[in-house]
Amino acid sequence: MATIVIQIVIFFICLSVHEAAHAWSAYRLGDPTAKVEGRMTLNPLAHIDPYGTFIVPIVLALIGAPVFGWAKPVSINPRNFAHPARDSFISALSGPAANIVFAVVISLVMRLISKNSLPYDILYFFVQVNITLAIFNLLPIPPLDGSKVWYLFLSEESALTLERFGPVILIAVLLFSSTANNVLLRFIGTISQFVVGIIS
Repeated sequence: MATIVIQIVIFFICLSVHEAAHAWSAYRLGDPTAKVEGRMTLNPLAHIDPYGTFIVPIVLALIGAPVFGWAKPVSINPRNFAHPARDSFISALSGPAANIVFAVVISLVMRLISKNSLPYDILYFFVQVNITLAIFNLLPIPPLDGSKVWYLFLSEESALTLERFGPVILIAVLLFSSTANNVLLRFIGTISQFVVGIIS
């Protein structure tokens, strides 16, 4: 139970970094929506989604599955951007980028700690979660962050249509992955472990 609690807390912190980065970059690019809603903060309480932040991760941890979940989405109004398609893409990428930077910083701290210790193991899990979050969110499937790349190539109408069907597509991909020996999760896990091995 203590391990599960630590995993959930770490996951929550990493999600908060991710969402705060979205809010900050959107604000810097001209959209104050998330800042007004109080989302431009590292305070985890501002990013809570009851199901995605607590129920789903806890259930997955209890059954021994990879911990996965989500925070409350950051509200962004592209009409406030000088270049809506480009700036939406930049603000979307800021979340995964923040997780990668966070992972690198933690990995530097790990070099000062004995490998055979609890603090090292906790920091290592921090790195794993950050890298996994970054890679998963870079998939070009709505509503994931990587899907904003389509706004650079499709018309606004087509991109919005894709956004509407995105959750269905994502669920279908995850279901297919689970029936095909979890090919997607194994792919993400392999890349994550490779990146973690490099920086840690």
